[in-house]
Amino acid sequence: MLKNDLILRNPLRLIGKDQEQTLAEGEFGAILARAGVGKTSFLVQLALDSLLRHRNVLHISLDQPVRKVCLWYEEVFYNIARQYDIKNTSELWETILPHRFVMTFNVEGFTVGRLEERLNDLTEQGIFFPQMVMIDGLPFNDSVREPLSELKLVAKEQGFPVWFAVKVQSDEDVESGIPQTIAGVEDLFETMIGLKSDGQQINVNLVKGPAEAGRLSLVLDPATLLIKDRG
Repeated sequence: MLKNDLILRNPLRLIGKDQEQTLAEGEFGAILARAGVGKTSFLVQLALDSLLRHRNVLHISLDQPVRKVCLWYEEVFYNIARQYDIKNTSELWETILPHRFVMTFNVEGFTVGRLEERLNDLTEQGIFFPQMVMIDGLPFNDSVREPLSELKLVAKEQGFPVWFAVKVQSDEDVESGIPQTIAGVEDLFETMIGLKSDGQQINVNLVKGPAEAGRLSLVLDPATLLIKDRG
């Protein structure tokens, strides 16, 4: 019941008919925002929604150690439980942990080939079979197209969608158009969601995505960085 309560109350359902249908296998999604606006928190909330459905999530961090990533998950999970005044969540937390695997790389040492080797190690030994992948910390520079194209092929072959946290420059618009940071690889992404602070709250905008999603009525609480319905 606790799990169902959290799933049903999750405002991420407003992204589409069902958050799990937002990205299909092999598709890419991006969370776009400048530094410190809530990209990692949004990514973790997407992951938690999948974990509550007992879907395996691989979280790849290129700029934070495993311990810090794990703390992000725990903090966001219990903040969500407090937001909805749901009690006795410790047991639920323990049941979703086996569905999460955190992997870290140094940015300079990250290649799709190396990632594929580690993925094969996990799956061939029956340790973990990812059904969704989150990547945080990948620099979107002039050389990013080649690794993204390689990763797109891996995602299609292994059957998982990939969400990225993408840092844009402070002067880039994430409300009405594709930011320059990601414009050169925009064709590889099926969905893009922009986060922008207006001083009182952080607005969540659908920059690119399924037409049926329409205009998102979501914001992030600036205090907790939790997603909530604008209404």
